[in-house]
Amino acid sequence: MTAYRARLTESDIRRLIKSDAEDERAAAAHKLCRSIDRMPLDDIEREAAQKILTVMANDAAELVRRALAVTLKASDLMPREVARRLVADADSVALPMIASSPVFTDDDLIEIVRSGSAVRQNAVAARDRVPRDVATVLAAEGCQSAVRALAANDNADISEAALGVAIDRFGEVSEVVSAIAYRQVLPLSVTERLVALASDAVREHLVTRHAVAPETAIQFAHFARERATVDLVDQARVSNDLPAFVAGLNARKALTASLLLRALARGQMALFEHALAELAGTPHHRAWLMVHDAGPLGLKAIYDRAGLPPRLFQAFRAGVDTWRALQAEGGDTASDDFRQRMLERFLSQRPNTSREDLAYLLERLDQHPVQGVEAAVSAA
Repeated sequence: MTAYRARLTESDIRRLIKSDAEDERAAAAHKLCRSIDRMPLDDIEREAAQKILTVMANDAAELVRRALAVTLKASDLMPREVARRLVADADSVALPMIASSPVFTDDDLIEIVRSGSAVRQNAVAARDRVPRDVATVLAAEGCQSAVRALAANDNADISEAALGVAIDRFGEVSEVVSAIAYRQVLPLSVTERLVALASDAVREHLVTRHAVAPETAIQFAHFARERATVDLVDQARVSNDLPAFVAGLNARKALTASLLLRALARGQMALFEHALAELAGTPHHRAWLMVHDAGPLGLKAIYDRAGLPPRLFQAFRAGVDTWRALQAEGGDTASDDFRQRMLERFLSQRPNTSREDLAYLLERLDQHPVQGVEAAVSAA
């Protein structure tokens, strides 16, 4: 292998130096770079290889320099000073390096952002990893398309402050707002700002995918009033602090019997328990014991203490019994399948509740409603 590498290197270096044809030198550069990148090199060979790369970077032909940049764009063998030289080259040479090279420091990338064109800023923003300091400069100084590319890159480490700056600069640009909204993780402050800026579809994604305060969910309901309770029920599933979420709803008089029945029918027992505890002014563990009391009195006592309407008690009783029966069958209470089965079985019992609540619950079913459920609406 060593002898083969030596012969290959000697032959191709001669072609690089002596050939007058650009395409021939470029082919030799590509072949040599592939060999250098793939073969194991000791320290002496590595040093020799880097000298060869320096020769290529100084070639008068752009085609040769591009062959070097494209072939070794993701290699840590590329000397940093050579990579920086290539960045100062034409876009066809510079962009592969900017987008992929691991040899750049954060300061190198920041320099590219501050001195580069939009297309170069975009290349930095779309890198496999964008460090926090680089992302901060991009958010504050990058062009619109670069900030959008940065926001769409979930491998970019963007601070809460930097996201806020991006919103300050481009909050009226729907493409940027959407890119930020669809990030996998968003700080609460950013989510709440986006709710007021986003389209209906993006708002719904924000409220159901990211944790927001109850007042923000209610704010969203102002934009889509017919979906107000849907949003609050779904939001409880992603809340990191359910007791605080429930307390916030109660403070705004949104902790209604309708909301609780809809939540219970969709299998959200924890929300129901915490809501009863909040309304009854009792610790959660005590409310839990009363809700899950095997006898007939516990649930009725905590229900009455919570001040919920007597006429709806049997519907809540059916919901709790249905949840308990499904749990006993071995279902995972946190799964979508459990929630679907819970909803179907609850509706099949023709619960005594309002037409509006039944219509809401039916909308949550899939395209194949269980037999007999449709009759529940007409009977209400």
